[in-house]
Amino acid sequence: MIKKILLFFLVLPLVCFSQQLKIAKGIINDSLAIKGDSLETMSLYLPTKFNMSKAWPVLFLFDMNGNSKKTMSMFTVAAEEEGYILASSNNVRDTVSLSENVLIANRMLNTVYEILPIHKEQSYVGGIGDGGRFASLLPTFIRDISGVLSCGAAVANTEVLVRKNPFYFIGIAGRSDYNYREIMQSKEVLDGLKFPNLLIVFEGEHQWAPKDELTRALRSFTLSAMAKGNIMKNDSITEHYFENSLIKANNLLAKDKPLLAENVLDNAIAVYNPLGNWDSLKTSRKILRRSKIYRAKKRFERNYFLKETLTKEDYGYYLEEDILTYNYNNLGWWNFQMSELDKMDKSQNEFEQRMSSRLRGFLNALISDSINLIATDKEIDLEALNFLYMLKTITEPQNHEYYLKIISYSALIEDYGTAMFYLEELLKTGYNNTNELYDLEHTALLRITPEFNALVAKYLNDSRYEIPKE
Repeated sequence: MIKKILLFFLVLPLVCFSQQLKIAKGIINDSLAIKGDSLETMSLYLPTKFNMSKAWPVLFLFDMNGNSKKTMSMFTVAAEEEGYILASSNNVRDTVSLSENVLIANRMLNTVYEILPIHKEQSYVGGIGDGGRFASLLPTFIRDISGVLSCGAAVANTEVLVRKNPFYFIGIAGRSDYNYREIMQSKEVLDGLKFPNLLIVFEGEHQWAPKDELTRALRSFTLSAMAKGNIMKNDSITEHYFENSLIKANNLLAKDKPLLAENVLDNAIAVYNPLGNWDSLKTSRKILRRSKIYRAKKRFERNYFLKETLTKEDYGYYLEEDILTYNYNNLGWWNFQMSELDKMDKSQNEFEQRMSSRLRGFLNALISDSINLIATDKEIDLEALNFLYMLKTITEPQNHEYYLKIISYSALIEDYGTAMFYLEELLKTGYNNTNELYDLEHTALLRITPEFNALVAKYLNDSRYEIPKE
């Protein structure tokens, strides 16, 4: 009861579209109407210290699956600490054209600008994966976007970047993320174009960064705004970031992570250069780079990057050949490749472990892209799709979707032996959704056979249709 009373007093009445819009502070407000389209909605987060008397920075987040609330929840701690408003559209989707998504995003931005006091020179966009790529395109189409925060994705198209309209790009990537190398290369391009940018690296895969790294990213945006003179300089904020960077770098060194420590120092120097002279950071980095442990790990990283590049080329070449020839015989080779990655996962070599994770992610993304490409053709090559579904059961053995697709297709072409084989492989994974299994498309004849029901009964202790007794 107490919580409900507190929440009531945090409700903020605002005038919006001739209606009174109530927005609670400190929680995610979902399904708020967007001006210009009665069917479009957004989620909004206001920090608990929010008030209407000053202009606030805002981060617009994008999830291409329309899951704005989940995406926003990853940022609430950082937004609260750094004093940022968060907004996210529920309607931006990967099934919608780029032009329509841009219009949807623009309507959301204009709605937020209209109802809240936003500092127009502290307007940022961001997302993870495809959401981050989409966000990196928005400054090309929408004015007054000061920066992009992209987690696990590089700039979508560096060719459209305009030096006269630079934005601050912050990329965040796990060292085991299959997009890590691409993001590193994107940074090199941005550096060459003199585009302000940072690359924040953490220990992880293709995932949202830890909350402290997201907080550092927002703080970097704030310090950049101070350096440009867009907001008043705050010495306590700059000194805290400076001290925190040194402490973080030293802690990483103590954990035998000199390359991550270098990344922290690189970013701190880039952030602080416009704000003052921070020679101690440069000295610390110089000492770090001269150390034997740093040089040894840097050499290991380069060697495994080279090996990873060669392996990716093999994956791309053989996958293309196998799709064109429906080379089911090569599934054994792919299974061997996965067993090799499994061995690397257990390696004592940290660089080999990360390479294995990146290769696995790269291959799964490559196969998924091939599936999407074929599935959207005017004339769908069902045989090629079936091969890719079989390959997915090797590269993603716990993903039930592809087993079901194979069973359905095999039943359609009356290849019941293959259907039964993949049914058993599916049940071995622990799958137990009997309703979905018995409603599977094209399996009307298959699912009433004694063999089908006997297999289901063997693994699930029950079947829909009675098994004839001998």
